[in-house]
Amino acid sequence: MSSPLARFAPSRKFLLLACVALAGTALSAAMAWQWPLAWIAVGLFLATAVGLLVLSGQPVIEIHDTHLQVGRRAILWGDIRRVDQTNWKAPLAVYLTLAAEKRLLLMYPGNVEACEALVRYLRRHSREALLDGVSYRQFWGEPAPVARQIPPPRYPLLRPEDEEEVERMFQRLKTVGHIDRGDHRADQHDSDPQ
Repeated sequence: MSSPLARFAPSRKFLLLACVALAGTALSAAMAWQWPLAWIAVGLFLATAVGLLVLSGQPVIEIHDTHLQVGRRAILWGDIRRVDQTNWKAPLAVYLTLAAEKRLLLMYPGNVEACEALVRYLRRHSREALLDGVSYRQFWGEPAPVARQIPPPRYPLLRPEDEEEVERMFQRLKTVGHIDRGDHRADQHDSDPQ
């Protein structure tokens, strides 16, 4: 297996913040025995601690030349059809739509610079995907490929002798102004009543 181009592990700050939230939960619970409104703080601290623990437990994301590795799951770059970034910048939340119309929420708890780098890698390697609803080439400002115009095949319609005859008639038309042969012209003069 190839070595990754980049590796994005969850930031330890989220685990530290989860521990702080758990300490706040314990402190609020101790106070709630004396003051019942503190149970609201217990619930808020506990919900925050659980959310931060979930974020800190997200799998490592690795960027490879051929695929995206999320924990043990490998996703080929060609299988990604859409990359849609949410309003969450740090921690990062990105929706990936795969070829089988399966939608995957990719969460990465990291600092702002690491989150921006991950989004840049996702957008740069997903060449067949729509990036936030815009085609890959249009998003990166690349010109669309110009289809090479192949001239239509020319099939000979006349034999070479006939082509020579048509060329002689064309030259005569250019010089005289009409193609009529002398015998047809004589017939016309005989039929004109004067």
